[in-house]
Amino acid sequence: MEGSSYGSYTDKRRVYEIKPLRTLKPVFPSGNQAPPPFVCSPPFGPFPPGFSPFYPFASSSQQPHTHQNNNSQPSLVTPIRSFRSPNNHHDAEEPEEGFSTRKKRKIPKKRPVNLNFESGITAAERENGNRKLATSVLARYEALRRRFSQLEDAREAVSGINKRADLKAGSTCMSRGVRTNAKKRPGVVPGVEIGDVFFFRFEMCLVGLHSPSMAGIDYLAVKEGEEETMITIATSIVSSGYYDNEENDPDVLVYTGQGGGNADKEKQTSDQKMERGNLALEKSLLRNSPVRVIRGLKEDSGKIYVYDGLYEVKESWMEKGKSGHNTFKYKLVRAPGQPPAFATWVAIQKWKAGLSSSSREGLILTDLTSGVESLGVSLVNEVDEENGPAYFTYSTKVAYSESFNLTQPSLGCDCLSTSCKPGNLNCHCIRKNGGDYPYCGNGVLVSRKGMVYECSPSCPCSACKSKVTQMGIKLRLEVFKTENRGWGLRSWDPIRAGSFICIYAGEAKEKEQTMEIDDYAFDTTRVYTAFKWNYEHGLADEVDSEEVSEEPEMPLPLVISAKDVGNVGRFMNHSCSPNVFWQPVSYESNGQLCLHVAFFAISHIPPMTELTYDYGVTQTSEAQNGNALHGMKKCFCGSEYCRGSFG
Repeated sequence: MEGSSYGSYTDKRRVYEIKPLRTLKPVFPSGNQAPPPFVCSPPFGPFPPGFSPFYPFASSSQQPHTHQNNNSQPSLVTPIRSFRSPNNHHDAEEPEEGFSTRKKRKIPKKRPVNLNFESGITAAERENGNRKLATSVLARYEALRRRFSQLEDAREAVSGINKRADLKAGSTCMSRGVRTNAKKRPGVVPGVEIGDVFFFRFEMCLVGLHSPSMAGIDYLAVKEGEEETMITIATSIVSSGYYDNEENDPDVLVYTGQGGGNADKEKQTSDQKMERGNLALEKSLLRNSPVRVIRGLKEDSGKIYVYDGLYEVKESWMEKGKSGHNTFKYKLVRAPGQPPAFATWVAIQKWKAGLSSSSREGLILTDLTSGVESLGVSLVNEVDEENGPAYFTYSTKVAYSESFNLTQPSLGCDCLSTSCKPGNLNCHCIRKNGGDYPYCGNGVLVSRKGMVYECSPSCPCSACKSKVTQMGIKLRLEVFKTENRGWGLRSWDPIRAGSFICIYAGEAKEKEQTMEIDDYAFDTTRVYTAFKWNYEHGLADEVDSEEVSEEPEMPLPLVISAKDVGNVGRFMNHSCSPNVFWQPVSYESNGQLCLHVAFFAISHIPPMTELTYDYGVTQTSEAQNGNALHGMKKCFCGSEYCRGSFG
């Protein structure tokens, strides 16, 4: 109500309703009436008789005529501090009782940031990296991304909204200093090798391969000539097209410039201009400077990026795009003497399409599983004349002998929906996993732990995401002959870190039954080299949460022999620097606990890379030469960190 107030409050609406002067009707003196005398006085007085102050400069004792009420009149002088935001507890006073205030918008609380987090990367390492550091940065990013993805999957089950975990993990790593090769440079990037695969653009940013998270051309300002004129040259490009060039040559790329919209998708709205990345590629052509090329490829699991090495810009021209606007084209040719990367991917696509599998050198069998696996496993020997491994029965199961008793009872879940809900502690399977899915929505394992509990085939949740190891092999694998380690295993497909590869199938036996030498026995009682794979709680701002042990926890000693019966897991060789790890997995089967050894990828694995895991050493092995881990067999893994023996 106008004129009512409490304390020093002023109803400012009376000020706002004053009409501007141009709307007032002028009043002139009539006849010989003398004009009123000019009076000059301060805004707050004193005033001569017959004159009243102009509102809102009236004091509390001299107020304009307003509607009166029983409440005391306000002070019509508005203090300056009332227009400011309170900056301390005294300014932010609570209104007196009976005074109506506007409700303030609630600001959502942000997660507490761990200000004490230490990245462990020095300033020098952040500027210039190496292979070990680049691998570590990518592993830390991927572990954090998996955790954020797990949290987003849980939120999506409630709200239906799933945010980009890869972007959140990337920005977190950037702000916390978990990165390397921040110093931009042309040519080779320390720690990044030709053929490396990336599943997210942010991964390339963190290791300095390609800085922009969106743009396709990265460039750098350099000095040229005696006058040291600053020019820009291209350092790297990301090609999202497949066979953009007419030559159909994996060593040649015809790249479309940037700007004006996307010409390849008929969204170009204007001509491209000779500026920024386009100008940098033109300067690289004139200077003959190398450009890093990252090929964007489309796989069934989504888009991936393969680093294809250094290229040289050989030619540039302008042509009309699909929408009729001018576009720049650049022909890049791969520098000779580099190992194959994109060329390997092209060959694999032909094998999958059946165009060259029959003529492939060294091919023995197109499917050694004889249809047992949903995807065929080829058998190849490009080394010698051996026609294949010794005979065995192919099986995807673990057979438990009569003497091997699984005495622990186990219960599955009774969820009525098609899939278990994260956080539902009424679900037996979710509760045994600590309230979370052990996997992301795409089947990637989130964290190593003592035991992963999956829903069983008898659980009513038919489409549950927690049955990853029971769904069989989803990769196109190949058994091949190695140079000095017998038969090995590799994949035609790129493998994302945390992806399931296969289980170790065979005959489960007690430890006492395996005294004879068995080269195909997997022994869970061996000592394995410890390594960190899970996400960092400090990096994820979960400093108050409890760390989960990554060491396997078996309820009883388990040895699986694949000498006579087994699957592709029996062909994986040992390495002291493996790219695969084993994880105990269990689920209910006829009311009992069913144990399995499942293999998952430690890091991103490029196609045609041998898959290896740590065989460990027997606990009774004696230490030699000061090395506590000394096995009974000599190691030929060739790793920089080879310990010399295993088994």
